[in-house]
Amino acid sequence: MSQAKPAPRLTVMVAFPRAQVLDITGPMQMFAGANGAAGARRYELVLTAEDKAPLKTNGGLKLMPDRSFSDFTAADFKRIDTLLICGGDGTAAAMENPALLSFCRKAAKQARRVASICTGAFVLAALGLLDGKRATTHWESLSKMQTLYPEIEVDEDAIYVRDGKFWTSAGVTTGIDMALAMIGEDMGHETALAVARQHVVYMIRPGGQSQFSAQLKAQSVAPGRLSDLMQWIIEHPSADLTIPALAERAHMSERTFARAFQAETGMTPARFVMQARLEHARQRLEQAQDPVEEVARASGFSNTEHMRRTFQRMLNVSPQAYRERFHSPALSALGVHS
Repeated sequence: MSQAKPAPRLTVMVAFPRAQVLDITGPMQMFAGANGAAGARRYELVLTAEDKAPLKTNGGLKLMPDRSFSDFTAADFKRIDTLLICGGDGTAAAMENPALLSFCRKAAKQARRVASICTGAFVLAALGLLDGKRATTHWESLSKMQTLYPEIEVDEDAIYVRDGKFWTSAGVTTGIDMALAMIGEDMGHETALAVARQHVVYMIRPGGQSQFSAQLKAQSVAPGRLSDLMQWIIEHPSADLTIPALAERAHMSERTFARAFQAETGMTPARFVMQARLEHARQRLEQAQDPVEEVARASGFSNTEHMRRTFQRMLNVSPQAYRERFHSPALSALGVHS
């Protein structure tokens, strides 16, 4: 006797005018990709808004909602597996929309899993659903969330956070990371990895990863001695990267260098060096089969234990476990190295 196929998980994305289009399409495409990878409709995807009129996003594109809030029956609410709330320029107006808030409150109560992308977290916060919980949002809105909602434990660095059934992500492309993590939870890591590869997503990033990569931080600094030095650090993680050595390379006194670096980047030189070394090690573990000891040495860690402690503190996973989860045999076969 053949087994009955599992019912598709009803996955509802809540949208509003001037939403960030990638907050919507990024996660939804990952779930659609999971359907393709499974060869079956494992997720029933629905885009909903206050009405079914074309919805203009903040990028100018218009999306057609599948259903309006009023279309949902009591039976529909009971079927919702995952509720997703996008962010974008229209979030402030959405937070004052009675129909949207009423729908989200009712759906969140029934759903197995509730998630926000970017500033969509403010909708959950406005409903009191994140009180006493850890959460994150786009880096530009972190201080605003801390000020408006002091009862929320705001994680200032993570690309996404899970606390119970509530998931919040840092915004835009991190919604893709969060969706892949959900797919991995529902269907297994191999399926999530297959979806990531199909969509040429560089990797499946763990939620504890920082919103601020060393490379992006280096690019954000005005051209000059410090930006050149930061790029050099990224390219030479195993070099002597102590304050005296870096100050000498920057042609500054140690005190002036440390002060200027903090003022320009918002972080200490030691923090930036740690991030650069961690990113280098991650890439080596993902893309090559080098022994962990060699990865630690090439990435500038004093030894494997030093690297292990850094991975545990920053990513909540050991280097070996990280490789087992995120290593790409295809890149290794091509001889790709960082």
